[in-house]
Amino acid sequence: MRLPRRIGCSKAGSPPARPSFCREEAQMTGWILAVLGLFVVQTLLPNIARAASGDAAQKAWLGGNRDGDPPPHTLMSGRMERALHNMFEALVVFLPLALMAVVTQAGGWVTTGAAVFFLARVAYVPAYGSGIAPLRSLVWTIGHIGLGLMIYGLLAGG
Repeated sequence: MRLPRRIGCSKAGSPPARPSFCREEAQMTGWILAVLGLFVVQTLLPNIARAASGDAAQKAWLGGNRDGDPPPHTLMSGRMERALHNMFEALVVFLPLALMAVVTQAGGWVTTGAAVFFLARVAYVPAYGSGIAPLRSLVWTIGHIGLGLMIYGLLAGG
């Protein structure tokens, strides 16, 4: 099955007929899906860490109806919860940039920035979980450099 063709993907000097997803759009869509997939995994980690603690109160809360206040986080579940909240904050910046890249068909620095952001976010969770503060901060900074590359690419036109 072939996808319908779209004129909007043609750029100066390129053939008039290109697949419905331009290369730039397809790459950025892949990075958007990868980041959202990582986000879904991260939403599970605080409760996985609670369950892995072996603490009966944690397991009872996880398996219950959660009417009352949860027991205090374990060390690891607290770190995973904070990493998840940080991902919420990062998504607020990443997703608009990525969607602007799709709309403007930007590639180059924008795609590179998205890749750097994603790889840094993958590394951020174990860096945060390890408790090594300088490592966590370094990985966080690398992720924000990726966002900066995306902004640069959008402002520079690709």
